[in-house]
Amino acid sequence: MAKMMGPRFKESRRLGLNVCGHPMAMNRASKGTSRADKKLSDYGQQLLEKQRLRAYYGVMEKQFLRYVRMAKKSTDQTGHALIKILESRLDNLVYRIGFASSIRQARQMVVHGHILINGKKVNIPSYLCDIGDTITLKDSSRQVELFKENFHNAMLNSLPYIEKDEVNFSGKFIRLPERQEIPIEIEDQLVVEYYSKAL
Repeated sequence: MAKMMGPRFKESRRLGLNVCGHPMAMNRASKGTSRADKKLSDYGQQLLEKQRLRAYYGVMEKQFLRYVRMAKKSTDQTGHALIKILESRLDNLVYRIGFASSIRQARQMVVHGHILINGKKVNIPSYLCDIGDTITLKDSSRQVELFKENFHNAMLNSLPYIEKDEVNFSGKFIRLPERQEIPIEIEDQLVVEYYSKAL
């Protein structure tokens, strides 16, 4: 299974955006370290936004292109539809619910079998969840101090499209998010423009 590896903080500084979610990721960032600090052509700006979005969700190029094609078929704006698809990934929802402190950690939790969807184990991080799916931490995994601490600390950070249940260590994907509700700083239209010739 292919996955994005490499130093996360360095990647964040290079892209000029905290794509790993760690609060200290941009501490060593300075003017001139980011590609965004340089004068970019239209193509360069499109490429940068595409790389930022891919890095944020930890998606490889081939799979990302497949999501773009799915979004193109949507009745919604392609850029908005693309981000909604990415938000529906299991690893992302595990992160949004608060079981993990980063998408990379969430991906690892899913692969190691700590997560259930509607009571059944799913170990595929790219699994696209449906509206109404309940994502739960497996009973035995609730004893892991790191997971418990992550979940309880994240209870105050709520998103309107996710319903959390602190008692049952679960979260429910209640609806697709609106674009403005998704907490990422990406010009999604530039990503669509980058792929316009490939679609």
